Amino acid sequence: MRRTTIVAAIAVILSALLVIHARGTDAAPVARVAAADQLGKVDFPTSCSPQAQPIIEKGVALLHSFQYQQAEATFTEGAKQDPQCAIAHWGEAMSLYHQLWDFPDSDTLAKGRSEVAQAQKLAPNTGREHGYIDAAAAFYQDAKLSHAARVRAYAAAMEQLHGDFPGDVEASAFYALSLVNLADYGEENVNLKKAIAILDPLFQQYPDNPGIAHYLIHATDTPELAPQGLAAARRYAQIAPDSSHALHMPSHIFTRLGLWQESIDSNIAASAAAAKATAAHQADAGYQLHAMDYLNYAYLQSGQEAKAREVLADLKNVTGASADEIGQHESWFSSRDALELHRWKEAAALEPPKIQPRSLDATYFVRVVGAARSGDAKAARADLKKLNAAMSAQSHQMKHMGYSPSSGPSVEQQEAEAWLKFAEGKKDDALKLMRDAADREDASGLDSLSMPAREMLGDMLLELKRPAEALEAYRISLKESPNRFDGLWGAAQSAQAAGDASAAKGFYARLVEISGAAADRPELREARGYLAEK
Repeated sequence: MRRTTIVAAIAVILSALLVIHARGTDAAPVARVAAADQLGKVDFPTSCSPQAQPIIEKGVALLHSFQYQQAEATFTEGAKQDPQCAIAHWGEAMSLYHQLWDFPDSDTLAKGRSEVAQAQKLAPNTGREHGYIDAAAAFYQDAKLSHAARVRAYAAAMEQLHGDFPGDVEASAFYALSLVNLADYGEENVNLKKAIAILDPLFQQYPDNPGIAHYLIHATDTPELAPQGLAAARRYAQIAPDSSHALHMPSHIFTRLGLWQESIDSNIAASAAAAKATAAHQADAGYQLHAMDYLNYAYLQSGQEAKAREVLADLKNVTGASADEIGQHESWFSSRDALELHRWKEAAALEPPKIQPRSLDATYFVRVVGAARSGDAKAARADLKKLNAAMSAQSHQMKHMGYSPSSGPSVEQQEAEAWLKFAEGKKDDALKLMRDAADREDASGLDSLSMPAREMLGDMLLELKRPAEALEAYRISLKESPNRFDGLWGAAQSAQAAGDASAAKGFYARLVEISGAAADRPELREARGYLAEK
């Protein structure tokens, strides 16, 4: 099961004494004291009053950790402290632009444009501050532009600012973030690697800057690049422990690398901090829900079924979550639980939650797979039609929002159709479809909370009693998605069936090793039994 493009596009899934380093002729060599919150150290001199300056720096730190609601309120307070502080209005505008999460609607664009206009009217007396405001103006310009065009305009303006003030640490970090965002609109690897090239040396030089560590994690959040983000992942929560997002974000890298206990610890802390912030009206429920999403997945991969299902049950207790948000996450978690645990009857009988039909793709996808793997081809075909309808509705919604969805069936739809054909006895067609889905996914990139298509290919080959081929599929899948419970289990079963006792022992041993202390998945009994005999 994977997240579809529309969910990734619109969800909000989903921090001391600061010594100012010279960053060009506009930088004032003045030491500033930030607020007591543990949000990390930022270096952001401005022409605002001494009373407003620490407030502005706190806002920048919050902005770096995507605590947008708190950031906006902080910049608003800065503007009240100094009505002539132009950069405070820049901060208010940038708090409305949730890069990597969602895109401002027309009303939000208008509000951001108004804040930029106020900043321009106040006309700060440094060229550097003008550069920040000009970059915001490039994004919020009053013109009919596509989402991609606004993102590119902002990235180009930030590149100019970075070039004009190469010693400005915050400008470098914000420019790198714009490149990470730009990666979603083409040349993904090029833009991510450009961002990493900026952030890597800065992380060594400024290990307490929240933006540098945060954006380095985002830039490396792919199977290929994840090892480069591990140091930042293990540092970020220490930099900004008062940010729930900073507590959660390291788990993106932990998930990519199969470090399940680190991911669990990260998201337990993030969920608790997010709940506290939401109760204090400093954040919305999305922060806690996002942490719970990763927590549910990590429990499943570490063999802890009961713990994973507890996360699902706890959704109803999330402070501030709407019925639709809870329903959406119940759909994701219950679908994932059934799929990952291979409970095919449970999967086929999943009750669709009462949410928007376009958001039911996870439920219907897993119902198709569950019915097909239970041998009920008729039910699988009926649910495939419902999955296709949900995906079509998503595509329509994306176009309405200004996005350009890809044409043709998604990888998810191909997987579902492959399992349907398998249930219908069309084994060659099923394998071809699943291989195509795996190849597509390898080329386009795998969502980190998904069951890989190549792992499903291994499952299918194992069902067809072709264990050597299945083992190869599992091996490839485990390279991009290391330490996945089902990947290790399938590889061990395939190696055992193929007569490769050494490989089987290695995979079973690894499965036992990555499982948590509370692991209760029944497969572990067989794994331990096999190891005891060897």
